[in-house]
Amino acid sequence: MRRKDRAISSQEAWRILTNGEHGVLSTASLQGIPYGVPLNYCVLDGAVYFHCAPAGRKTDQILANPRVSFCVVGHACPLPESFSTCYESIILSGEAREVFGPEKQSALQGLVAKYAPDHIENGLEHINQHASHTRVFKLTIHSINGKANRA
Repeated sequence: MRRKDRAISSQEAWRILTNGEHGVLSTASLQGIPYGVPLNYCVLDGAVYFHCAPAGRKTDQILANPRVSFCVVGHACPLPESFSTCYESIILSGEAREVFGPEKQSALQGLVAKYAPDHIENGLEHINQHASHTRVFKLTIHSINGKANRA
């Protein structure tokens, strides 16, 4: 990290990751072609989980090359008078792999709990109806770093 004065603690980085609304998953094909896609996610037991359609570019690239990067921006606000931005963000790297069975179910329930906490019962029914047409991936974190400008 170039701006060491903006580095945040590991605890702060985990807070931003856990509380973030969405993140951007970056993958690369075996030919090195990058692809970044915003997505919803949840954090369970120190890993990031996300769901997706049964087929697509994101899934193809993860299956070909499971090494990924994930970025979350927490609070951000332009500071026009100083030509700067007040922000907090994290970047992590790790490996993504598809999960099945109880782990898939737990991840889908985690997504419902995060994004629809007032609709748990309906969310569980939705999971039961659509889980067989949904893929779920676990991103095992190898490193997490964050920085902030809170000036």
